[in-house]
Amino acid sequence: MRLCVFIEPQLGASYDDQVRMARRTEECGFDGFFRSDHFLTMGSRDGLPGPTDPWATLAALARETSRVRLGTLLTASTFRLPGPLAITVAQVDQMSGGRIELGLGAAWYEAEHRAYGIPFPPVTERFDRLAEQLEIITGLWSTPVGSTYTFKGAHYQLEDSPALPKPAQSPRPPVIVGGNGPRRTPELAARFADEFNAPFPSLEVARTRFERVREACRAIDRDPDSLTYSFALPVVCGRTDAEVKRRAEALGRDPETLRSRGALVGTPGEVADQLRAFRDLGASRAFLQVLDLSDLDHLDVIASEVAPSLESD
Repeated sequence: MRLCVFIEPQLGASYDDQVRMARRTEECGFDGFFRSDHFLTMGSRDGLPGPTDPWATLAALARETSRVRLGTLLTASTFRLPGPLAITVAQVDQMSGGRIELGLGAAWYEAEHRAYGIPFPPVTERFDRLAEQLEIITGLWSTPVGSTYTFKGAHYQLEDSPALPKPAQSPRPPVIVGGNGPRRTPELAARFADEFNAPFPSLEVARTRFERVREACRAIDRDPDSLTYSFALPVVCGRTDAEVKRRAEALGRDPETLRSRGALVGTPGEVADQLRAFRDLGASRAFLQVLDLSDLDHLDVIASEVAPSLESD
């Protein structure tokens, strides 16, 4: 199972906080470093010093790292027009030497849209727009150099686009579709995605979501095994029970509360066992949500004691 570090900078993180975490992620040998796309904090956190744009951040990290894969989980389709987003992601992919992945979702957090003056259509329209965005972005990237791309949809229209620039990766950067929707999300994953991500699921929920995507693939004669299946969960791991407790308390929680909410919690052996249970469902990638960006040793523990256990199975 490939392990990625996943952070939520809107809760309170500067660019410097993120670059330190990204560098340690790479040094530790994790597969990827991913971040959310939000402009407003959540819960009781003040969010200081304020939000950072994911694609501005990833562009900088593309030059600050050399190996680790970089991406979003997930870019909000409401925040950006599909044509400019395709340009941005292709450029950052070039800047990274071909290490970018685009996670794209319909968006859900209405308060941040109100806070920054971003339109927030009803859910059906958001999914309709997401479907068009996925078609446009993948269409632009796959259009041969020298040809043009035209799209006429209900929400977006492109006329004779030169479909440039091209990303470094061929045929294109991997596309991740994820979410909880029982119908539209699996359909979009089957049509457009290289990877389906189940956010914050229990084992049973992950099983159901993966099977819905598999059914959607079979409905369009796509091999369900041609997708990567992944999940995202918070992680609190320590070498000892006392270290686990300390890390949980740094988040304002206790270990049992975190466990009851589905987080990956415990010593390296315990966390490895929890990851194996998801692997048995078909997940080959885990996005480990790390919320304390000052605790770089947390990554060291996971990389040195959890990851080798999974590799030796």
